[in-house]
Amino acid sequence: MQFLKESMLELIIQTSTNLPPDVREAMGWALRTENPQSQSGKALAIIGENIDMAHQDEGAICQDTGMLTFEVKTPVGVNQMAMRKQTLEAVAEATKRGKLRPNSVDSLTGKNSGDNLGPGTPIFHFEQWEKPEVEVRLILKGGGCENKNIQYSLPCQLEHLGRADRDLEGVRKCLLHAVWQAQGQGCAPGAIGVCIGSDRAGGYHLAKLQLFRSLDDTNPDPVLAKLEQEIVEQANKLGVGAMGFGGSTSLIGCKIAAANRLPACFFVSVAYDCWAFRRLGVLLDAESGAITKWLYRDPSRPVERLITTGTGFQLTGREVRLEPPLSEEKVRALKVGDVVLINGPLVTGRDAAHQYLLHHDAPCNMQGAILYHCGPVMLKEGDAWRTVAAGPTTSIREEPYEADIIRRLGVRAVMGKGGMGEKTRAALKEHGAVYLHAVGGAAQFYARCLPKVRGVYLLEELGIPEAMWVFEARNFPAIVTMDSHGSSLHAEVAATTGTELAKIAAK
Repeated sequence: MQFLKESMLELIIQTSTNLPPDVREAMGWALRTENPQSQSGKALAIIGENIDMAHQDEGAICQDTGMLTFEVKTPVGVNQMAMRKQTLEAVAEATKRGKLRPNSVDSLTGKNSGDNLGPGTPIFHFEQWEKPEVEVRLILKGGGCENKNIQYSLPCQLEHLGRADRDLEGVRKCLLHAVWQAQGQGCAPGAIGVCIGSDRAGGYHLAKLQLFRSLDDTNPDPVLAKLEQEIVEQANKLGVGAMGFGGSTSLIGCKIAAANRLPACFFVSVAYDCWAFRRLGVLLDAESGAITKWLYRDPSRPVERLITTGTGFQLTGREVRLEPPLSEEKVRALKVGDVVLINGPLVTGRDAAHQYLLHHDAPCNMQGAILYHCGPVMLKEGDAWRTVAAGPTTSIREEPYEADIIRRLGVRAVMGKGGMGEKTRAALKEHGAVYLHAVGGAAQFYARCLPKVRGVYLLEELGIPEAMWVFEARNFPAIVTMDSHGSSLHAEVAATTGTELAKIAAK
């Protein structure tokens, strides 16, 4: 299979950079239906522009290129070990080119392999079939939405919904709860793959397989087809909206499978995927490994832009300019809902950096700084670094650390996606700081707002995604969603959508 490596490399690149037509159409619908002046509307405008940029420049749609999962079907006689070897080489090459972020971390040492290879990464599922060609499907599912996967064991008690029993009504409650609990942390609007039944491990696998279905298909089981439609309609009445800002589009797809189960077990497994729903597939010639057909997309059909006139995100002149280092007075003047434009130094720090900062001095001055929860994709060109992709990561993971970081280092603003909890909210109020929300997944849009790297720290120790990068920001837009007076848009939306959840479930 002399062409297999190049075929797999092309599949990986296209999956990372070119959103499938069915997902693109769903996001276009979201753009058209959301109020463009609302916070969700502004987020969707940035998302639309980001999708167009990613395709145009063949850049990663989201900086978190996720866990690669290959679903492979081969005729009898195809050497699956040779296929795996060449595919691993393609993964390493795609990482080297900056189409994938180095995402494979040793769970014992914390070391990043640097090439997306290591025990358990990427994931392969091989099976044989009776057709003469090879089928390979690939999904890139990021850590933010992976953390919002959820599994229910019926019967159970659900917040706002009461008891969910071992029947389809109980399943319906679970699925609405799954969308509600994701809020903005899973980069809504999202899609869910679902398995009713099986065991715990099998249920999650079958749920993820449902994400390989096209959003516009119809379930062959009429009962499940009806449930899928109902869940999408009802979930979009919750009001979660893009990024959890509140709005009319929270879910772009629901795909459900049912599997037999043990009498003692009734699991409902949900695989939540974000709007950056990256999955493609190919058919390969079994002898040469060359691509004979693309799945989900037609390469001969021109890709339609989502933003057809001007730019997606439009400045109004009412934006607040932030130029770090920030004073307490400047920060105290900000209120939830303010749109800010950041110009000047911007420091990244995520999971490993937060743990490091609790036990060591900061490697750079953080007084008055904006701390950006971001694990960028970076390429070194000569002696300089180029920002390839740089959207926010989910902030709630830093909740155990953030209040101490704000207090110890004098940070005036924390930025990420999905909001933070009560401990951080109290620290913002006490010390005079704010939480800024960047649009999740908009990695190409934000990369253009970070034209220069001022410095990088802890690179050798933590690897590219977890290192502390100091960027020069230029007109970097974000929204204040938690201010220094105790207000939180995230708490407000969670409460109002919880009320709607209870109303919908009662019907």
